[in-house]
Amino acid sequence: MKTMELFLWRHADALAGSPDAQRELSPLGHEQARRVAEWLMARAPADLRLLVSPAARARQTAAYFQGNKEDIQICPQLYDSLSPDDILTLLEWPFLAAPTLVVGHQPLIGALAARLLSDSSFPGAFRKSALWCLHVEHGQNNARLIQIVDGDMNLQPDSSPKPTT
Repeated sequence: MKTMELFLWRHADALAGSPDAQRELSPLGHEQARRVAEWLMARAPADLRLLVSPAARARQTAAYFQGNKEDIQICPQLYDSLSPDDILTLLEWPFLAAPTLVVGHQPLIGALAARLLSDSSFPGAFRKSALWCLHVEHGQNNARLIQIVDGDMNLQPDSSPKPTT
């Protein structure tokens, strides 16, 4: 069965302000986004599809990875929706057409991760600037967490708990 990669990236640290959709990255957020993007650029498949929230901080986060990629989709659902199922529909789940990077916000990005992972493999909080790397078997409803990276470059390889004997 074909394995597909799904990357979930919560936007990096942002400045306070209003309106919410126009909030930009803080200086710390720019550094976090740059670090995670460098890590991702060294590992991401060439045909990676980008789905990004229209909020300024999400677009700025994605821009550190985007480089000269033209295949970027601004998706209002990633800002407006409260339902992980809306995002799964957007992804054409469980039949991803290409490896995909989703850049979004809490609580939606965390709810999406929880929906895709079995209860036993969900590690909890989805920190700002965190990138979760998941593997999905084509046609399967659940994903497997492979790695978590954050803007402080804390790497958590295969963060899912091991079965106990």
